Amino acid sequence: MFSGSLVAIVTPMLEAGELDLEAWERLLELHLASGTSGIVVGGSTGESVALGDAEQDTLLAHARRRVAGRLKLVAGVGGSSTAVVVERVRALATAGLDALLVVTPAYNRPTQEGLYRHFAAVAAAASVPVLLYNVPGRTAVDLLPATVARLAELPRIVGIKEAVGEAGRLRELLAAVPAGFDVLSGDDATACASVLAGARGVISVTANVAPAAMAAAIGAALRGERELAAQIDASLAPFHRELSLESNPIPVKWALAEMKLIKPGIRLPLTWLSAAAQPRVRAALRTALAAATVSQVRSA
Repeated sequence: MFSGSLVAIVTPMLEAGELDLEAWERLLELHLASGTSGIVVGGSTGESVALGDAEQDTLLAHARRRVAGRLKLVAGVGGSSTAVVVERVRALATAGLDALLVVTPAYNRPTQEGLYRHFAAVAAAASVPVLLYNVPGRTAVDLLPATVARLAELPRIVGIKEAVGEAGRLRELLAAVPAGFDVLSGDDATACASVLAGARGVISVTANVAPAAMAAAIGAALRGERELAAQIDASLAPFHRELSLESNPIPVKWALAEMKLIKPGIRLPLTWLSAAAQPRVRAALRTALAAATVSQVRSA
């Protein structure tokens, strides 16, 4: 159901912090024109923990009108209380979504059994397919492959965004889940390698600034064109690397502002990219933008 390059899209804001819906429409058009397979609205890169439900609803409504039937539309959902997450999942039943991306609960560090019961409750409440989201670097809990395999037996749970960028973990995960269960990389730096090893795609931060190049790289990997995938990915590697220079989405939002696609708005406690980091991100951005041109030529 889910493959290719999906974007973990940023939430554009004005400098005072309000949603910038004009820029939102601009970003949606960029992805429609660039080969992006789907958008995740209100995920980690979209500053989910700083967004209100009504704000996410507004973003989703605009996105649905613009991209429905053309790109997969996915809403990020999460929280540390199962009851609260279930309530939000039910509220999204009429949002016209293709899926929910549900992150593991942060901070309270549940056991594997607790994680299983949490996601089982979410799946029972959902009216659309559910993608699990495992990102231990943010949540301090790791959804292990054996637990994913149990959850894959539930009819609503159709895939996972796996942000542990280790080859051994990917092999273990792919061996554990049934055929047809969509494993998507959540780590740009290893996404092409993951797809070549059997993943179905990526939910990407880099795709915010170089959507055509990411789509071309992942498309080549899905077709088994290793050399082409590696060439495009190598051009994007500096930007992948600099995404972690400061907390996501600080670098990528700064890069989009450099491209004049959004205004320099971000919500506390996140701050704008530091002056010391800007030259490194600017240099990596130039390389990534050049990769978009190269990818179009090589993919033709």
